[in-house]
Amino acid sequence: MTTQVVDGSAAGAPARGRARRPKGGRGGGSVLARHWYAWAMCAPVVIVTLVLVGYPLVRGVYLSLTDATEANMGRTIGMNVIPSTYEFVGLSNYTAIVTSAEFLSRLGWTVVWTVVCVALHYGIGLGLALMLNRPLRFRSAYRLMLVLPWAVPAFVSAFIWRYLLNGEYGVVNAMLRAVGLPGVSWLDDPLWAKVSVITVNVWLGVPFMMLAILGGLQAIPREQYEAAEVDGATPWDKFRHITLPGLRPVASTVILLGTIWTFNQFPVIYLVTRGGPGGSSEILVTYAYRQAFEGIRNYSGSAAWGVLILALLVILAVGYRRALRRQGEAW
Repeated sequence: MTTQVVDGSAAGAPARGRARRPKGGRGGGSVLARHWYAWAMCAPVVIVTLVLVGYPLVRGVYLSLTDATEANMGRTIGMNVIPSTYEFVGLSNYTAIVTSAEFLSRLGWTVVWTVVCVALHYGIGLGLALMLNRPLRFRSAYRLMLVLPWAVPAFVSAFIWRYLLNGEYGVVNAMLRAVGLPGVSWLDDPLWAKVSVITVNVWLGVPFMMLAILGGLQAIPREQYEAAEVDGATPWDKFRHITLPGLRPVASTVILLGTIWTFNQFPVIYLVTRGGPGGSSEILVTYAYRQAFEGIRNYSGSAAWGVLILALLVILAVGYRRALRRQGEAW
């Protein structure tokens, strides 16, 4: 008599292709139990981030929907506790900001400031990186000198530049007068004030771009350049068809980071020109600061400005990422 085995498990053998479940529950135990060490290492960072970033962000969004000012905020004076009397007003703060001429003028200058600074950051940084990527005497010393502006804190550099550009006692005007040229009102004229803050920010931001691009250049295989030379490619052909495509992953990241940092570059604007003269060099973030900490403090208006700045940057980042995806960049 012939016995047919329908299921291998009926004959005491495990079914072919059937994986045994490890002990400890489905999938070898919970994710927390299997990766407890990773969670324990990440927990302090997550907690600190929630305390320093999460709570202020939620609080700012809430205040932006109220009419909170210095006059109606709760405070304690001696033994007396004055409760808060501000009220919920919905989106009226956002409507007032978006429909104001102040917002359009500040946004326009902020966009110009960001585009010009990031373009100069990347252009000058690329040129310096190409120079330092070649065999050069004292190359390490040049790298050190070019990185120094990035190593100095931004507020220190801003104070130094404010002294250098002083119209009456500044070193820059003293050098111009020494060669017979008239001094320039660097910080007192609207146009020259904008030129001044752009110059300072470019001086601060170029080292980061240079280092990032230099790392990208050194990651490009040398064999590609050697093959191009064999094929008779000119230096321009190698730059256009090898260098720029090879730098695209690095460039896409540093340009986005540079844009976000420059859009919110508070120290340079506030410490060099204080947004002047007449608010001509004020960007969105410095104007939001003035709303909250100068004059009659308008906390709700400043919070609304901050939320709008965050929304603009999120829209920019999402649009930038989609543009990269359309170009075939995996980012």
